[in-house]
Amino acid sequence: MKKKQKHNLLYFFILCIFLGYKMNGQERKSNLIQDPKIDQLLKEKRKINIGLVSNDTYKIQIFYGNSDDSKKKLQEFKREFIDFDGTIVYTNPNYKVWVGNFETRIEVEKAILEIKKKYPTALIIKPTK
Repeated sequence: MKKKQKHNLLYFFILCIFLGYKMNGQERKSNLIQDPKIDQLLKEKRKINIGLVSNDTYKIQIFYGNSDDSKKKLQEFKREFIDFDGTIVYTNPNYKVWVGNFETRIEVEKAILEIKKKYPTALIIKPTK
């Protein structure tokens, strides 16, 4: 009987060593394959939102819609109104074209009168984050 117990103990010990040797899955390294378009999209988002500043200034929104149309509107605006800066901001699901950086409500009211002649749907906003 003791001989059989020693055999069982030996088999159990060999089995534990074998299983312990095979169970080293945590040590393996994995390779992450990422679509290069993800990096391109992140760069585009950073480029679009680079002019977004959250403070106590007013802006005028002249357009919202898809990416291509917003880029065209911003270029068109910059040709017509050289004195105002502009930026494109993405908020799901639309792109918005914001122009100006006005400190007071009086300044933005004066500017929107001029801008509304060309962009009748323009509106005053106060961006917050």
